[in-house]
Amino acid sequence: MSHKLKAIKDQVIVITGASSGIGLATALTAAKQGARVVLAARTEQALIDAVEQIRRDGGEAVHIVADVADRDQVQKIAEYAVVNYGHIDTWVNDAGVAIYGRLDEVSDEDSRRLFETNFWGVVYGSLVALPFLEQSHGALINVGSEVSEACVPLLGMYTASKHAVKGFTDSLRVEIEEVDKKQIAITLIQPTATDTPFPQRARNYMDKEPKLPVPMIEPQKVADAILHAACHHERDVKVGAGAVVNTMVAKIAPSLGDKMSAKQAGHLQREQPPIHPDGTLNRPSDAGRVKGEGNKQRISHA
Repeated sequence: MSHKLKAIKDQVIVITGASSGIGLATALTAAKQGARVVLAARTEQALIDAVEQIRRDGGEAVHIVADVADRDQVQKIAEYAVVNYGHIDTWVNDAGVAIYGRLDEVSDEDSRRLFETNFWGVVYGSLVALPFLEQSHGALINVGSEVSEACVPLLGMYTASKHAVKGFTDSLRVEIEEVDKKQIAITLIQPTATDTPFPQRARNYMDKEPKLPVPMIEPQKVADAILHAACHHERDVKVGAGAVVNTMVAKIAPSLGDKMSAKQAGHLQREQPPIHPDGTLNRPSDAGRVKGEGNKQRISHA
């Protein structure tokens, strides 16, 4: 079922994980296009900096510090948005964390923490947002990954969480759009490897500094796909050629996909020791960057 969504300039947009990477790029772009934006993340200073940047550029934004692993805090994001702007038109679940390491080495505690953010954060965000989006006939956008269908070694629990996000989002879409016939557009965004601070923020069990495989796409490309889905109803969107190829191979030639994926193991490490192996799994970082370590682009230049 499809219905007409508002133009970005007429929307109130909530974005989790808005302090860096794809979430920050999306927030900055939405504000430039005239949306009123609510930025949520764990890192207060990065959120303050982003909102100041938006306001300097003539946009409208507010921020709220929240950990999406806590449903009560997610509920407060929604309430804060309504207090400030009256309603919610689009809700983007982007917050996520990563763990680099073999599945038989990663602690249960760390794996559970990853799922609390990557999976339950999406669940809480979606379920909290639904009543508000039903009122506005709005859009729910969940950020998955190409590994919602494919896989990658040394990021096994991250892969599992993104598979779970796809299963949840697909089932929710059927219930809301097809069974209930509600006027809510539910979209899964599936980017390929994206040049964000993702590796530097990851919990790292390896003896080398982690990195993402190349080629990578720009965070702006994912932000543009998210905002397109916010005003044009789409079921799912694969962003980047890698996402299209890898998900297709995983589906039609899974054994070949396994062999292709195995070759990535050597491309996920830099030839240097770990810099911040604890990452941001259990604590916020200084954040504030749209792009990765190789491109130290701060929000003032995003």
